[in-house]
Amino acid sequence: MNDVSALEAVLISKRFSGRAALADVHVAVRRGEVHGLIGPNGAGKTTLLRILLGLVRRDAGTMNMLGRAWNGAGNRLPDSVAGFVETPTFYPYLSARVNLTLLTGLDLQRRLQPRAGSSVVGQALDAVGLASSADAAVATFSAGMRQRLGIAAASLRRPSLLLLDEPTSALDPAGARDVRAQLLELAAAGAGILFASHDLVEVESICSAVTIIDRGRIAFTGSIADLRPRMPSETCVMRTSDDRAALDLAGGRAGLRATVAPEGGLDLEADADTLDAFVIALGGHRIAIRSLERRPPSLESLFLRLTGDGETT
Repeated sequence: MNDVSALEAVLISKRFSGRAALADVHVAVRRGEVHGLIGPNGAGKTTLLRILLGLVRRDAGTMNMLGRAWNGAGNRLPDSVAGFVETPTFYPYLSARVNLTLLTGLDLQRRLQPRAGSSVVGQALDAVGLASSADAAVATFSAGMRQRLGIAAASLRRPSLLLLDEPTSALDPAGARDVRAQLLELAAAGAGILFASHDLVEVESICSAVTIIDRGRIAFTGSIADLRPRMPSETCVMRTSDDRAALDLAGGRAGLRATVAPEGGLDLEADADTLDAFVIALGGHRIAIRSLERRPPSLESLFLRLTGDGETT
């Protein structure tokens, strides 16, 4: 099943007001695969998803969905493709159930098929944990509940290709866990899934492949297995009495890479001898080491290296 292509986008380019938002971007998703799309804010992830969903016209490139060429904006999205970008929108004063019933009716009418039964809508709402709120107005929903409703709406198309933009961003931990489980279930049933996420731990936990995009260009695309050899061998997390001074002192030292750690302190990449010399140098500058912890490499550390994000020396 996973040898069959769900999506092939090749050399996708887009400019806004003379600025390149995407430049020769390529991404491929197989059936049965959860494929992560990650990058810093403004990298071009949402623009790419808008192009793939036919909401924005590309300037160049080709797209193939589910084995067929698709021309993009201005043309009908293939029936087995679904998704949303940013926050999904619904009729606010109608209930979740009525919103999904209307969407299903419009979609099936377009395909000249009979209207789906209410049980299908009920199952979709139950799958995302909204069964108890099915008859409440969407205007009363939290951002997380609207995200869940967006997943339910997309699932009604029984998608073979699902394109999602930050689907767990507004969810609490339990809600995010449930959405991840649902995505894995859809992939196990044969769907190809491409979703943008800022949560690198989430991407690493459920994705078999990833595309890293930075400033509109591809920094990496391929399997997680192919990505792992490019990860730094080991990282140390160091907290000191003056992290700013320690970061400055790290600058220019051969064999040492230092970045500001997301949780505070410094992430250090160095061999044992280089790290020992740096520790001694900190003491000579009266900078105390409050903690030093070794940890295995992660997708996040490689992401920061590939994109140049964060403060580095």
